[in-house]
Amino acid sequence: MKFLDEYRDAALARRLAGEIHRATTRPWTLMEICGGQTHAIVKFGIDELLPEHITLVHGPGCPVCVTPVEIIDQALDIAARRDVIFTSFGDMLRVPGNRTDLLSVKSGGGDVRMVYSPLDAVKLAEQNPRKEVVFFGVGFETTAPATALAVHQAAQKGLKNFSMLISHVLVPPAMEALLSSSDCRIQGFLAAGHVCTVMGYEEYLPIAQKYRVPIVVTGFEPLDLLQGVLMAVRQLESGRAEVENQYRRSVRRSGNRPAQELIRKVFRVVPRQWRGLGEIPQSGLGLNENYLAFDAERKFGVAGHRVAESAECRSGLVLQGRIKPHECPSFGTGCAPEHPLGAPMVSSEGACAAYYRYRRQSLRHREPPSPQPAASV
Repeated sequence: MKFLDEYRDAALARRLAGEIHRATTRPWTLMEICGGQTHAIVKFGIDELLPEHITLVHGPGCPVCVTPVEIIDQALDIAARRDVIFTSFGDMLRVPGNRTDLLSVKSGGGDVRMVYSPLDAVKLAEQNPRKEVVFFGVGFETTAPATALAVHQAAQKGLKNFSMLISHVLVPPAMEALLSSSDCRIQGFLAAGHVCTVMGYEEYLPIAQKYRVPIVVTGFEPLDLLQGVLMAVRQLESGRAEVENQYRRSVRRSGNRPAQELIRKVFRVVPRQWRGLGEIPQSGLGLNENYLAFDAERKFGVAGHRVAESAECRSGLVLQGRIKPHECPSFGTGCAPEHPLGAPMVSSEGACAAYYRYRRQSLRHREPPSPQPAASV
């Protein structure tokens, strides 16, 4: 836990861990939703501070990781066209499709550009009227408002050469899909604080009640995560199943209403395919009827493409919290950042990338156990 020793509040973190030890009398399994939380847990050794019988499992909270292969292939198809400037956040450039990735398309002559905001893509469309400019809209509810704003601005400007390849997904339906599995072992959630900053946490209330699981909205610092674990454990130990807000400095119950209104204005809720998990009903966002002219799937005729996922990649099991990344037989050998089998190894929020970066040396000599079979979610 060398990184925790460098943390400014290491002593307070250890005191919080002591409170968790004192509060815990039985085994509990908690899932953190967000990949940013996963990286903090692995980097600072938060899981190693906890009692042995508290298990933290990593959820499908990396939007890059759950983007399905077929949408990556759609992106590759569009990006390779000579009349297209294809724009994306940097996280997507190394994510493998069925054959290659966007960075390879760029090295082969495709005009693929990394941007920091979808509004940068709108500006490119204004500056390049003879080119089709496409933005790859990936993310949870956190980034959906910015994508919606870009589409809204493009419509106001009357841009005919701008479109979006949309793969936005929603957190609550994924949580329900996991909880509905017949062999689910998740007993509580640490919910993603940045998602709840936008959406609030009212939509988690019926999930906690229906499945009798505590849900604690949690931040990303080691102290946030430890306090979130403590709040969840105290609920479990007392038999409660409520939604609590640890991340009060950022999250309100109702969230950001203007951002939500913008999402509703531009998008509609649709079924969405998740990499490693399959299709989850009502779990995605698609452009509504008023903005279909900006739908890159329709504009370039790439909809309906289906691709089988790599048989070697166990990212679906990782994203369901059924195995840890190092328990995949390909971890660190057949799958590494230089030659990834799946997105969790190259995304900055991917669980496999976190274990490779922070735990690879300590895990090198361990024999991986046999992975559990995938469950239908």
